[in-house]
Amino acid sequence: MRLPKQVQLAQLVAEAPDGDGWLHEQKFDGYRILAELERGRAHLWSRTFRDWTEQLPAIAVAVAQLPVRRALLDGEVAAVLPDGRTSFQALQNAFGTATTHLRYFVFDVLALDDDDLAPLPLEQRKARLQALLERAAIPALRYSDHVIGGGHAFFRVACERGLEGIVSKRRDAPYTPGRGGAWLKTKCLLRQELVIGGFTEPEGSRAHLGALLVGYHDGARLVYAGKVGTGFTQKLLAELAHELAPLESVHSPFDPEPPRAWTGARRHWVKPDLVGEVAFAEWTADGRLRHPSFQGLRRDKRAADVVRERPKPAGQSSRRT
Repeated sequence: MRLPKQVQLAQLVAEAPDGDGWLHEQKFDGYRILAELERGRAHLWSRTFRDWTEQLPAIAVAVAQLPVRRALLDGEVAAVLPDGRTSFQALQNAFGTATTHLRYFVFDVLALDDDDLAPLPLEQRKARLQALLERAAIPALRYSDHVIGGGHAFFRVACERGLEGIVSKRRDAPYTPGRGGAWLKTKCLLRQELVIGGFTEPEGSRAHLGALLVGYHDGARLVYAGKVGTGFTQKLLAELAHELAPLESVHSPFDPEPPRAWTGARRHWVKPDLVGEVAFAEWTADGRLRHPSFQGLRRDKRAADVVRERPKPAGQSSRRT
């Protein structure tokens, strides 16, 4: 049993596909995790294949209890709120602890005992996965259920319930590493991973730092996308200040360097190594975030991989039905 060279990724689209050739799942607000089980020992891998077994001990223990010799699962670890929604900010607070409200929402299985399942159609893989998880009945492991067809209606219901969005997948497709047209994501809320390239000094009663200066890669350039000054707890501000301090630089990482009118005069540049997730209302005409709010650090994402997400027009990625 081998890990894939890359996890399968979803292409952002402006509109969910319709037609019975697609199944649709809830988009969870957490960390993408591959779980590898080998004779009672579990290892958890991030989407960039960093070993996260120690960071998510309760999930590793749960996977190790599965009644099979070998397995390779794909899913999302998320923190579940009392109303049933998942929260990335709550997951940040629980990271590395033995908290009981973390769940591993498993949406795919690539291998089971001696069987390589990746070449099988998705619907067959999910049937094997559902049978396994129902037989195991482990509370921390949840099967990611789906609906068939009706993508527009399912997306509308997801947004009405305050979810992040949905993921639509070809029912007949094998597991294909990388980003292609077989998996599509449609978001209710605008969210984007962005590189932290600087910060401003705190003002008034705020401590540690004022706002983060963020951007995305366009070729070799790091393009300035705006200033994020909300969404922080005091604990998070202290953690960010601690992590940014050794990264300070006299040179701006942004090309071109943003004017002080955009960032404020009391700004500090940092080496662009850290990635944060930001929720926002929209992109402005000049390419900046409107009403951004910081959601947390993305320790599973490489700064070099962060680009501006641009949804494909409706129909461009969903003509097959």
